[in-house]
Amino acid sequence: MNRLDESRPFIPVGIAVLTVSDTRTLADDRSGDTLVARIAEAGHRLVTRAIVPDDRDAIFETVRNWTLADGIDVVITTGGTGFTGRDVTPEALEPLFEKRMDGFSEVFHRISYDKIGTSTIQSRATGGVANATFIFVLPGSPGACKDAWDGILKAQLDYRHMPCNFVEIMPRLDEHLRRGGKG
Repeated sequence: MNRLDESRPFIPVGIAVLTVSDTRTLADDRSGDTLVARIAEAGHRLVTRAIVPDDRDAIFETVRNWTLADGIDVVITTGGTGFTGRDVTPEALEPLFEKRMDGFSEVFHRISYDKIGTSTIQSRATGGVANATFIFVLPGSPGACKDAWDGILKAQLDYRHMPCNFVEIMPRLDEHLRRGGKG
């Protein structure tokens, strides 16, 4: 079973949060606030936070630029994962993925199903890796952000989490690029 190895040090990671919405501002972005609070509570670094409209190019460019920036290890987006005409976050970001993380979506839906039942099928939450950066694409509700963080990301972004976690493989994410990493 999962456990924390207290003999290992906690290693904070740099995280960027992007809210995708045509209507939200920093003053009323409850989903972004939920993620920011959990990131701080866990001891990680919030490197940057932004809000962009439901526009493929704006979403893609923001996240791509963040994956190229030093100090950002993880990008978490919230919003734009549904089925309406304006929901384009997966379409914007999946082309960026060098590797897709199918297990993230599957575990997210399992957790979500326990809370909201079959309504979980209305989310296209996804995850992947690009430019040695983990990317997690979450629905736009505070509840979904809580579920993803509390049920998956908090443990996987903790170096002490056993038997394995994302932090311990971060130094090797860019092996295929034959470069020394982002810093």
